[in-house]
Amino acid sequence: MSLRADLRGATADDHNRLDAVFGQYDLADAAAYRRFLRAHARALQPVETAIAGSAATHAWQPRVPLIAADLAALGEPMPEAMTIDPPGAARLWGMRYVVEGSRLGGAMLARQVGAGLPAAYLGAQHGKGEWRGFLEALEGAGDAGGAEWRAEAGGGAQAAFALFAASAAQEATDGPR
Repeated sequence: MSLRADLRGATADDHNRLDAVFGQYDLADAAAYRRFLRAHARALQPVETAIAGSAATHAWQPRVPLIAADLAALGEPMPEAMTIDPPGAARLWGMRYVVEGSRLGGAMLARQVGAGLPAAYLGAQHGKGEWRGFLEALEGAGDAGGAEWRAEAGGGAQAAFALFAASAAQEATDGPR
């Protein structure tokens, strides 16, 4: 079985739960959209910081600058980043799988963003062949790493989903601004 299939299977429930949480935000409403972006920004920052200092950067294009620009356009500063323990290589590839995969869902969500609201973050889609190239690099890393490495990658993907869920919960606790 491919590593992609393993990761998809290991995170299916996490993915569905997170989709339900973030699906509650009305992206056409500026205040709700700001909360959505803050929740994403808090979780995305530590993951992208870890990716930037790793070997998991094959054709990687960070999105933190895009979400920061969207928030700034809405008059909102970047929220404080959540913290994570430095992930090992396999966990990091699993985390990157989640954030790269989120670009695919972002295409659908970008259509829900209200007229006149910035959408650089959600609109940042993969270029031609980038998703396939990432998956090939992921599979290559998984093949080289073996079964234990692949299991660790699954743990990293689950940790990324948990990080985004925790950030969404924090945003819900902080309440509307």
